[in-house]
Amino acid sequence: MEQQQLANSAAMGLMAGIGLGVVMVLLAIGVFMVVCHWKIYTKAGQPGWACLIPIYNFIILLRIVNKPWWWFFLVCIPIVNIVILIMIIHRLSLSFGKGAGFTLGLLFFNVIFFAILAFDNSTYTKLAD
Repeated sequence: MEQQQLANSAAMGLMAGIGLGVVMVLLAIGVFMVVCHWKIYTKAGQPGWACLIPIYNFIILLRIVNKPWWWFFLVCIPIVNIVILIMIIHRLSLSFGKGAGFTLGLLFFNVIFFAILAFDNSTYTKLAD
């Protein structure tokens, strides 16, 4: 009986350690993404701190991609929001001189491609409507 309790305790400790490791990795990725967004906002001539404030960060992103602020409400509509977000990500890609392939990278491998966008030497160009 004691051996079973010892094995259970060891298994619980291992699971807690793995869980803590996963939380630490996700926290590090979250901090890294904040740094990337801050850098992207700064490259686009916007205040970097704006990426930290919910809703306002999206309004600033709309300003970066040269779309009106009321597009925020389109993102609140189910299914329409998917299309609008893809359009916004594509315009973000175009704003930094990237193409459709880079947009796909931002959509599916966002940690890597947002880091590339933040730290490469691309420059921001405001798109026409």
